[in-house]
Amino acid sequence: MSDIPMIGINKKANRMQTATLGPLGPVSRLTLGGGGIGQIWGPTDREEARATLHATVEAGITLIDTAPMYLNCEAIVGETFAGAPPAHLRFTSKCQLGSPPPGEAAARLEASLAASLAAMRLERVDVFFLHSNIAPDDYAYAHGDAARYQFSTRWSIYRDEVIPAFERLKAQGRIGAWGITGIGVPQSIEAALSATPRPDVVQIITNLLDSAGGIRRFAEPAAPRPLLATAKARGVGVMGIRAVQAGALTTAIDRPLSPNHPDARDYARAAPFRDLCAAWGEDPALIAHRYALGMDGVDTLVLGVKNRAELAQALAAEAAGPLPADQLTQIEQLGLRT
Repeated sequence: MSDIPMIGINKKANRMQTATLGPLGPVSRLTLGGGGIGQIWGPTDREEARATLHATVEAGITLIDTAPMYLNCEAIVGETFAGAPPAHLRFTSKCQLGSPPPGEAAARLEASLAASLAAMRLERVDVFFLHSNIAPDDYAYAHGDAARYQFSTRWSIYRDEVIPAFERLKAQGRIGAWGITGIGVPQSIEAALSATPRPDVVQIITNLLDSAGGIRRFAEPAAPRPLLATAKARGVGVMGIRAVQAGALTTAIDRPLSPNHPDARDYARAAPFRDLCAAWGEDPALIAHRYALGMDGVDTLVLGVKNRAELAQALAAEAAGPLPADQLTQIEQLGLRT
């Protein structure tokens, strides 16, 4: 337990709902994402990041989603819990594998996992994700194709090396389950969710724009909702991500962006949504979280919060529950989906 003030978080008032996340079983409907506390979503300091972690636990959140790419996130987790987190708390980590030379994927995955475990002072993680996009072997990306081997894993590597490596790590007890970040080429994510073995968990874009913003690389139409349906039909646990689309669905983006940045363009496109929220007297971020929590098939929603004030708002959204039908209809009538 922490003696750090909760800043508007009433742990007695917030009875966190749970849902089954694949083989992990029941987890809280909200997951704390590592990007905010890792200091990539606007300014925060380590003290506030640690305070937010403590407040997260006291509020009933049971899953912490981390990655080496989230800057200081894993180190802050290690500092906060000093190798002895509450027994009920679950953790994930990820590896941005890319497409290494043949035969190297397993060693790189194992090295990434070892570094993450050392940083967080843990013996295992509950889910280990492939953080890379997944694409056909001969695929050319519309954006950033010259660097595709850094951010994208070719299908043959995923099938022949990544899956066996994940299955070995599971058998060894170093991970409880494995998953993919489902933001890659839609046909490849569909194939991964339908393959055998298939991921235990997938992270899928979950927002009212159906937009991945700046992390989308492909030119084909995005398909987060069909992928969500496929995951549920195949028994794959779903973690919804980007509920506020990197700030595009909030009152104001919290970091400097070029007007041409995809997240800035999404922010401009979402102006009618902010106007609608103003007419309702509601904060756009709270409404965006309630919308995402109401999407069918989302087991837990990953928060990008960086401080206790933002956490309190997300907790309020979860406590309020999904939006009523009339508000959902008004949002959909704005025609904002990509």
